[in-house]
Amino acid sequence: MKTISLKIDDSIFGETEKILSRMKKPRNRYINEAIGYYNQLQRRIIIEKRLKKESELVKKDSMSVLKEFDEIEYVD
Repeated sequence: MKTISLKIDDSIFGETEKILSRMKKPRNRYINEAIGYYNQLQRRIIIEKRLKKESELVKKDSMSVLKEFDEIEYVD
């Protein structure tokens, strides 16, 4: 484990302490879980942005291919 020092806004710290007193959970565990959850959320946001970007890149080509298929005259 790594040890870090951080500054927390007084209001966030106070709210966290109130929650922790009811949960009976160590502050360190609570903060680790919160950071883990936030990291997971950020990974999902990064993946979503990458998928949107890649989707936009292939959108033009996909529309072009669909247009070509529409223009094909089928012979019976």
